[in-house]
Amino acid sequence: MTFTPSFETSNHIIITEKLENQREKEVAMKVLLVNGSPRANSNTLLGLHEMQKIFEEQGIETEIFNIGNKDIRGCIACGRCGELGHCVFEDVVNEFAAKFKEADGMVVGTPVYYAAPNATVQAFLQRLFYSSHFDKTMKVGAGFVCARRGGTTASFDVVNKFFTICGMPVATSQYWNNIHGGAPGEAAEDAEGMQTLRVLARNMSFLIKSIALGKEKFGLPEKEEHAWTNFI
Repeated sequence: MTFTPSFETSNHIIITEKLENQREKEVAMKVLLVNGSPRANSNTLLGLHEMQKIFEEQGIETEIFNIGNKDIRGCIACGRCGELGHCVFEDVVNEFAAKFKEADGMVVGTPVYYAAPNATVQAFLQRLFYSSHFDKTMKVGAGFVCARRGGTTASFDVVNKFFTICGMPVATSQYWNNIHGGAPGEAAEDAEGMQTLRVLARNMSFLIKSIALGKEKFGLPEKEEHAWTNFI
């Protein structure tokens, strides 16, 4: 009569261990949030905080990188990253790259300057993606832009180009990922924009977890040797 309870207890222990392992994996998942605004208490940062709350609810760790007020120069095409494995300029780009290698995804939030991401964000992304040579396949990317009025979809397109050139799935939402606000805190009044960011964070969380399960069961997609072709 003691065998059945013992068997049930054993199963309970196995199930509990699986659940604990699953929770550990979820806690280990991490998304890096890039704030491209140079302003304190900016609307861009407000949007990132809105997403951060959802990630935390989903059990995903986050870290915000405030790069908008950093002195980040552009790429000088020196090619030293091919030798060093990182950018020749030791700044926040290399600091971020080291953490990005271990992360499951990244979100880029940028203000709109003349219908494009600001110069600091573009310099950061260009150097980051060119100089970091680790495989980014199936790391999830997402971007959103903040404007007083226009230039949002053009800026949004620029950000997404960095993800789609290196095998990163792009998380989507219920609308194009943009929020509107001029004065500090004004974007909080953009109800649809803030909702779009919350939906984006939930969808990104789901995608990250689903990819983790897929990698565990199937591994990463097969790679082909890159067929470099120049058009002269």
